[in-house]
Amino acid sequence: MDGESVAVVGAGLAGLVAARRLAASGADVTVVERRSTVGGRVRTETRDGFTLDRGFQVLFTAYPAVRRELDLDALDLRYFRPGAVIARPGSRSVLSDPLRDLRAVPASVRNAEVTLSDKLRTLLLRQHVGTRTESEIFRTTDRSIRSYLREWGFSEDYVEHFVAPFYGGITLDRSLSTSKRVFEYTFKALSDGQIAVPAAGMRAIPDQLAERAERAGASIRCSERVRSVHDDGDDVTVETDAETLDADAVVVACDPKEAHRLTDVESVPLEARGCVTQYYRLPAEDAPKTGRKILLNAADPSPNTVVPMSEVAPEYAPDGTALFNATFLGETALDRDASALAEETRLTLESWYPERDFSALESVRTHRIEFAQFDQPPGVHESLPDVRAPGGSTYLAGDYTAWSSIQGAMRSGREAARAVERDR
Repeated sequence: MDGESVAVVGAGLAGLVAARRLAASGADVTVVERRSTVGGRVRTETRDGFTLDRGFQVLFTAYPAVRRELDLDALDLRYFRPGAVIARPGSRSVLSDPLRDLRAVPASVRNAEVTLSDKLRTLLLRQHVGTRTESEIFRTTDRSIRSYLREWGFSEDYVEHFVAPFYGGITLDRSLSTSKRVFEYTFKALSDGQIAVPAAGMRAIPDQLAERAERAGASIRCSERVRSVHDDGDDVTVETDAETLDADAVVVACDPKEAHRLTDVESVPLEARGCVTQYYRLPAEDAPKTGRKILLNAADPSPNTVVPMSEVAPEYAPDGTALFNATFLGETALDRDASALAEETRLTLESWYPERDFSALESVRTHRIEFAQFDQPPGVHESLPDVRAPGGSTYLAGDYTAWSSIQGAMRSGREAARAVERDR
């Protein structure tokens, strides 16, 4: 591709991966991003010494695209322990992976929330998905997560008290109406690897991708919105707020609504899953310890989860202070008052830890995210657009060409770059 010019619209994970790969192949690559920073939905802010990711986001280290595109050692990762704490008023119990968290084996065995048959079925399920690839899983006959688990014979208590809040956090769908393919592949990733956050926050991921893209020769321009993309079949004109760019090809790698606006591809999914993530500070001496595990709300969907971020990554909070977040799911949460959400979290923690005082719990930041993921009901993946869907010399890159995840976004960037290279 020596000498050919490619414009990339959007500096999220997909766009940055595409830009690096195209620049490395010899193309003259310009990335245009409407926000002031790279990252798309993967963003982090710093407030009063706290590191606050936009929404509760984590990195699955077993994702193939993550291992291929990132230098994990350079990210200085902080790891969650496998499993979770199942919490309800006056009761907390640990459920973990006995094959990866030996210290939690006694507590997991004693866990009365989960029957022995459910524990055995979980091990069988792990074996079932363990040898299957991403493409194999996403080609299987689809149904909802709830139907899938029912067919496996899991008890309703296990589904409601563990799977619903845990996968509610992953799919933003506590009803478990999401595609079982997402469940199978993330379950495989959790079995094969770990979940983690970079010490500097999730923004370290796009920052590293941007640095690699620029090192390969790509130019990244932020705070510049693309007004339109015109493709005559041979050349592409990209009109921005600042100028008009002429390119041999363009990769549209912005969010689904913008991608739909710029390309008119009807199959770009626009149905969204939203959430509210609220961050809290607490004096370190008042903070409960979870063993670096997520707290699952087994009794009530609001909040769905509470996460001890500074216990996992001490760098996320100033010395002497603990940082937690809580995630609330659904459209109704988006309209609720921030102080009401904080009070609900305080009361929930007090019910889980009646021996502790949470009167000092203080809200730091509230993130209302209307489009956190595109909706993924059973069968949705067959209807998603291909990277070549716009036609001509215009290509798509985004998780909405694969499945809603960091894996889907990074993989789509690579596939879009390959398509450009093969077509030129």
